[in-house]
Amino acid sequence: MSHQHSWAERLRIATAARGRLCVGIDPHPALLDAWGLPRSADGLEAFAEICVEAFVGEIAVVKPQVAFFEAYGSAGYAVLERTISVLRDAGTLVIADAKRGDIGSTMAAYAASWLGADSPLSADAVTVSPYLGFDSLRETFAVAANNGRGVFVLARTSNAEGADLQGARAADRSVAQSIVDGAADVDRDGLETVGVVVGATRDHGLDLSEFAGPILAPGLGAQGAGVEDLAKIFTGSRELLLPNSSRGVLAAGPSVGALQDAARTLRDEIEHGLR
Repeated sequence: MSHQHSWAERLRIATAARGRLCVGIDPHPALLDAWGLPRSADGLEAFAEICVEAFVGEIAVVKPQVAFFEAYGSAGYAVLERTISVLRDAGTLVIADAKRGDIGSTMAAYAASWLGADSPLSADAVTVSPYLGFDSLRETFAVAANNGRGVFVLARTSNAEGADLQGARAADRSVAQSIVDGAADVDRDGLETVGVVVGATRDHGLDLSEFAGPILAPGLGAQGAGVEDLAKIFTGSRELLLPNSSRGVLAAGPSVGALQDAARTLRDEIEHGLR
């Protein structure tokens, strides 16, 4: 798949072929235990290799949770670098779930790390936090657009703790709505580089009618959202919707075949439910 395409074009091609499910690679210590793997960089690598074998060719988008890798320091980052590289070389789109957010040269460095063409951590997209100001992310959006990559900005997340801040109102709209509106404004360039994170676990209360970009929707499975909820929660926003399940699929491991079966079943249920 050529990286000369925009992120949204590559996303459309991949999801048309392999569905809209985004599966997380979250090597939580409890999952390492459940899989019979040590809580070490070696266990981390074995976990990642099993996931890669299970998901390549089956799932369009995979989302490694960066925190579970960086917990092992440089060895964990080395595993993450290899995992991202193998997935992308095999044609699987990778969202680095890093949730970075800062200002000025620091945010520029984060953008170069996760979206730069020459970085060993370079992914197809990255999650970012807008809570140092939406405009602090402008250079990140530019780096993403220039490299055919994507950015997912946290808007209305799936965790209950986010409700007070994200639902707080300024003037005539909520904080979360202002983020969606800001992303929609950036995407008016036609590239649809900027997506938003909107949890599938509750009524988000957002007006998504002017937003045509990608939506990453965590919370499917272990956090309580069901496939049957997606069509109702995201009415009119289904084309670039990426329902995300991590623990719900990973619980089927460590068997590669069982992981594949769990991912395929959920993927097919999502596609049927979103028709």
